[in-house]
Amino acid sequence: MKRALTLLTTAALAGCSMAPKDVRPAAPVPPSWPVGDSYLRESEATLPALSWREVFRDARLQTLIEQALVNNRDLRVAAANIAAARAQYQIQRGAQLPQVDASLGITERRGNVTNVGNGLGTGNTGNTGNTGGNVGNVGGGVRTNYSTQAGITGFELDLFGRLASLTRAQQETYFATEAGARATRLTLVGDIATAWLTYASDASLLAVAQQTAKSAEDSVRLTRARLEGGVAPRTDLRQAEQTLATAQNDVARQTSALAQDVNALRLLAGSEIDPALLPASIEEAAPTIAAVPAGLDSSILLRRPDVVQAEYQLRAANAQIGAARAALFPRISLTTVLGFASTALSSLFDGDAFTWQAGGTGSYSIFRGGAARANVRLTEAQQQAQLANYERAIQTAFRDVANALAVRGTIDAQLRATQLQEEAAADTYRLSEARYRGGIDTFLQSLVSQRSLYAAQQQLVTVQFTAATNRVNLYRALGGDSQLEVTRQGPQPVNAQGPAGSTGG
Repeated sequence: MKRALTLLTTAALAGCSMAPKDVRPAAPVPPSWPVGDSYLRESEATLPALSWREVFRDARLQTLIEQALVNNRDLRVAAANIAAARAQYQIQRGAQLPQVDASLGITERRGNVTNVGNGLGTGNTGNTGNTGGNVGNVGGGVRTNYSTQAGITGFELDLFGRLASLTRAQQETYFATEAGARATRLTLVGDIATAWLTYASDASLLAVAQQTAKSAEDSVRLTRARLEGGVAPRTDLRQAEQTLATAQNDVARQTSALAQDVNALRLLAGSEIDPALLPASIEEAAPTIAAVPAGLDSSILLRRPDVVQAEYQLRAANAQIGAARAALFPRISLTTVLGFASTALSSLFDGDAFTWQAGGTGSYSIFRGGAARANVRLTEAQQQAQLANYERAIQTAFRDVANALAVRGTIDAQLRATQLQEEAAADTYRLSEARYRGGIDTFLQSLVSQRSLYAAQQQLVTVQFTAATNRVNLYRALGGDSQLEVTRQGPQPVNAQGPAGSTGG
């Protein structure tokens, strides 16, 4: 019996796990990025950890990002979710430990008046005794009892690892919530940079529209003078007025867009922003966004926050399978109560007042209509769904990076071509305007060249914006910014390990 009790106690303390072993599935993506005419050639090396300060080098943009990391409401929601997940983990972890309760009680009771014997006989010793008993009951007062006790209530021996599996599932869920918060931070940094560049692009478009409007005003003034002098037809004036109206419309539209850009930045930053932190043009802002260094390996995607989150969710699903399997076996619980009880407070802790009680219960469901085994199949199906989600997260991350690299491989050539187009359009307009003023060319030729220049200038701003935001998108697609990782707090399990690129576990 002693040996059996020792083995039982050891098994209860050590426990066992019926959860499947955590095995990370092979990444469902090629081992390297695509290559070809549309892609840059990348060496097969591991990308070092990035920092948003290395990519976003403008001090004004860095200030906005710091402001957003402190005040953004989405981050506050994410922080609250982390705190809630940590508390849920601690609650579930506490179920593995004995629950010790203590109580102190005081009970007062008044005795009932009862007649024992008739009390009427004389000279009878028994009657006299009965009479005395009656007198004693009549004189009974309030009786006070004092008690105190402490004990372990309902401590389940986790022989089959049910509670351990549930605790581990909650722990992995907590870690997944942290990874989700890091993904929120990564998205926020990218959104701030994109909104900052959008403001710069709209500022450049506004400047182009204002410049075109001023040039169109000069054309309208000149054409009206030529019309009044009988040199130009009325159609020339009307065409010039159309160009002026288009430019004025664009000025009004871009002015509204700038105001909306400021509103977007204010929302992301979580507070008012200093106008001095805003860029003047896309030409000024774009060069401050540094390119992510070459040398990328597709295994870097395992560090992306959404991929890390999906892996933690997969691990939690594995643990749920272990808990469901363990629920098929009996549950054994122990209870122990130690205490003192006395009618006098002064003698409450005397040896004669000591009481104790110990017991154990075992329970096993004989028939539940197959619900327990169905629960196992349910957790296994959920685990397969999480496995598919994990693989899809990796594939989605690979697509995001591949798309960003495809744009990065051709955007420089596109930018050079657009710059040449803008320069040629500007020169053509200057020549056409001079020839029109000299009476060599018609106004139509000058008008066409002016519109071509306007479109080329707008296209150049768009391509510059695309080139800058492509570097932002590549930073965001790769993930792995060590400055955005969450520092964990609270109790940590021994020998817990997290996925690659995580902060531990």
